[in-house]
Formats: sequence, C-alpha cells, structure tokens
Amino acid sequence: MFDIEVKRATQPVARLILAHGAGAGKEHDFMQQMAERLTALQVEVVLFNFPYMQTIKQTGKRRPPDKAEKLLSHFDSVIAQTNATADDLPTFIGGKSMGGRMASMLLANQQDGSNRVLGAIALGYPFHPPGKPEKTRTAHLVELDKPMLIIQGERDTFGTQSEVECYTLSNTIECAFLNDGDHSFKPRKASGYTLDDHIALAAELVAAFINRHSQ
Repeated sequence: MFDIEVKRATQPVARLILAHGAGAGKEHDFMQQMAERLTALQVEVVLFNFPYMQTIKQTGKRRPPDKAEKLLSHFDSVIAQTNATADDLPTFIGGKSMGGRMASMLLANQQDGSNRVLGAIALGYPFHPPGKPEKTRTAHLVELDKPMLIIQGERDTFGTQSEVECYTLSNTIECAFLNDGDHSFKPRKASGYTLDDHIALAAELVAAFINRHSQ
C-alpha cells in the first residue's frame, strides 16, 4: 500500500524521492517546507510514508519503525512505482534522518546497472544514536561509489561537525554543516540564525547537488 504525495515543479530538472524520519511522516512541517523550497528550485519532490507510519496515521497509536529490510523494500517499491508512472526525469533519493540513512543504503546496494538513481541526499544523517558515539552507522558509507550529499547541523546529537569530520567516508560523499543547527537544523536563538534560513540554505545545497549530478 502506497501513501505518496507528489510536489510538482515548473520545468523540473530532476526528481527527488524523499523519505521521512523515524518519528514523523511526510506531513511534518520539515518535510513540507523542504519540498516547497525544492519545487521552487525546479526539483520535483515525491514524499511518501513508510508502512509503519501509515499504521500510526490510521490507528493514532505510536509504534517504532519497521526493521531496515522492510523499510528498504518499501522505499525500493516507491522508486519503482514512481518510475513506472512518471516521465524520465533524472531520479535522486534522500530523506530526513532515518530516511536519509535508508536512501544511502539503497544507493550503496544498487547493483542493477541501470543508473535509475543518480545519487542520495541525507538531511541530518544519524551517524550514531545520541550519547553513543561508539555505535556508528557508517560502514556502508566508506565504500560508496555514487554521489551523496549529507547536510548536518553543527551540533547534531546524532553526529556533530567535529565528530563527522573525524570519520573516514567515501570521497563521493559531500558534507555541509549548518551553523549551530541541531538534528532538525534548528539553531539556538542566540546564534543569530533561524530555522527558515537553514531550511532555505539546505534546499539550495540540495538543488545545486542535483544539478551537478543530473547531467
């Protein structure tokens, strides 16, 4: 069962299939605002809810995300469904937090040779659980041979800038850091930055990445 929302862009240069994070679905303000910014930059955005989030919406009861295998299978099905019913726009995948991690895993596992996905984008990658920096989630990022953009808040508890800069990552991965941003890019008031500014900047970075790699 699919729960998909397509955000159309005028004269789109590419399509981004964007997955949500663990705790909130495609309807969350972050997802909607990011999609709005990207469509203004000529990127069509496809939002969707994973099955467990669909169940949360239907029942009103919280539940944890499904295991990675089920999440990856559904994400892959959304890609196939989108490609089957849409035009031949260059396709990228990405997501917020957990969704970005799933996108990176799909990209790393892509073996069909069709180049149906040209790159991945992570908006706040969960490099490790908060407070457990030793439990890194970077193994597949070391050997990644396709383009990926990671946009991270400087003080993200899932991986601060100082932590991320010490990791060994593939040279196909670009990292950008948002000043004083947390896991959802929100800065502290005293920083002089705003969440709207960071979302706008993140969208510009994503659009620039997509333009570079969609040719």
